[in-house]
Amino acid sequence: MQPIDSGSLKAVIHSKRANLYYLEHCRVLVQGGRVAYLTESDKESLYWNIPIANTTCLLLGTGTSLTQAAMRELTRAGVMVGFCGGDGTPLLAGTERDPEVSWLSPQSEYRPTEYLQAWLSFWFDEDKRLAAAKQLQRARLGLVERLWLRKRDAPLPDLAADSLATLLQRTALAVDGAQSVAHLLTTEAQCSKQLYALAAKASGYGAFTRAERNKSVDPANRFLDHGNYLAYGLAATATWVLGLPHGLALMHGKTRRGALVFDVADLVKDAVVLPQAFRAAAEGQNERQFREACVAALVQTESLDFMLDTIKAVARPPAPDESAALAPQPA
Repeated sequence: MQPIDSGSLKAVIHSKRANLYYLEHCRVLVQGGRVAYLTESDKESLYWNIPIANTTCLLLGTGTSLTQAAMRELTRAGVMVGFCGGDGTPLLAGTERDPEVSWLSPQSEYRPTEYLQAWLSFWFDEDKRLAAAKQLQRARLGLVERLWLRKRDAPLPDLAADSLATLLQRTALAVDGAQSVAHLLTTEAQCSKQLYALAAKASGYGAFTRAERNKSVDPANRFLDHGNYLAYGLAATATWVLGLPHGLALMHGKTRRGALVFDVADLVKDAVVLPQAFRAAAEGQNERQFREACVAALVQTESLDFMLDTIKAVARPPAPDESAALAPQPA
């Protein structure tokens, strides 16, 4: 088998890549010039290729190891790698003392600076940073509305559409009127709590209370934790692709290295992960079935594309002609 030509590794741009992997009880290595993972049974060892040029992130769970050669190839292909516990949580990359938000990111001094410079142009101004955070929240609410209320392939067919529309409208007004990031975080939390209630009822799951991360045996809570880490992987990929350091957060703690990952992941957590978690819990799916369905939903909804487009929109200031077009016209 011939090794992959280095010039072809980035043939698939990140926003169009289709694969997120969670692996456990295996060894990731280079076999025949390609990255593969090795599984062993009593009678034989099997190699499975990983299409790294079409992969966004790789979560390595219990009983995994990674060779230096494989990490070199993953880096060349721009794949985000994270070591984690069983079922994808918590993240234990070990590159920082905070284990929940650390990623082994492909290191390159040639990441684009366009969006970083645009981000920094407003980030140190508290009012502008709040305005950018509101823009993220509006995008988040818009995606929930677009996906949950669509006529075909809605994630929760039995959803109370009127109740959701009222909730989104009320939350949008609260976002617009928020005077601080703390107020914005409270608004987000209240909205998510009510989305949980709507999803629990629509899926037939029953009573639900959101538990602290990784400390619940309740299926819906476990699936939410699991799916959220998949969203964190996409968010880490999106920010890396655009050259934004994970510490330049808009809403979550600005003293934490990975807080921007949380901000960006929130764009899709409610819209995509949440309904999948409740459906899986109500149907009695196991972790693997949920993970496959959640990955498929993230790909089908083009969640990474949505993250990239939203970050670009927040970072890029309006051009002069756009500003004129948006300005109020005299009567």
